[in-house]
Amino acid sequence: MKKNIFFFCAIALLSLSSFSTNVECEYANSNMGYAKSQISAALLTQDINQARFYAYKALSALEKSKKQLNVCGCKYAKESMLENMEVLSLATKSTTLEGTISYLHASIELTNKTILVLESHDTHESAYAVDELSVNTNSSVNKTSVIKNSNKKDLFETIDTSLEKYRISLDKVVQSVNCKDATAFASRIYAECEAQLLKPNISEGSKYYNLRTKEITAEALTKIGDCSAAK
Repeated sequence: MKKNIFFFCAIALLSLSSFSTNVECEYANSNMGYAKSQISAALLTQDINQARFYAYKALSALEKSKKQLNVCGCKYAKESMLENMEVLSLATKSTTLEGTISYLHASIELTNKTILVLESHDTHESAYAVDELSVNTNSSVNKTSVIKNSNKKDLFETIDTSLEKYRISLDKVVQSVNCKDATAFASRIYAECEAQLLKPNISEGSKYYNLRTKEITAEALTKIGDCSAAK
């Protein structure tokens, strides 16, 4: 009987820890998406100061992802991101536009690699996998961890439920409002979510709310498509 209880507790702890870890991976990936948009903007400019400015914004976003990647436990993504930060740092210090652009091309390749690795994180080994499986569930620390992660999961499920109303409302906007206005509306929300997710020390609830709102809004923008093609 005791063995069964121990096994159940171990599985529960692993499941909740995995849930928390995966959310942190999603937060990190959201920041990667923002960094990619800034690098892309830098590559489009012909002004070295503008290019370095966008490179700095991308570097700042990656810097803010360090803690999230530590929790996420994806060593491959972390290695790629740290290499990317070095490249972006060089891009901000380059004295020629050609040099900056060269570093930016290397940076966007590393960013795409990090995004790909994070999206496939569940299919390769996490730095936390062995530790979680061998955890002693009798310790008070681990019991506290289970309770904390359980409360977090309940909060996130509540937010998911509340955001279904937003999803329905946004679908109505997509279907009933003209293309350009719908795009502008959704884009403002998307940009605001990105800005919120880059802020330090915001609550877990706020981070998750903005992450999911951003995802729902991104789906809506995909549905809207290219306004130039609309009749």
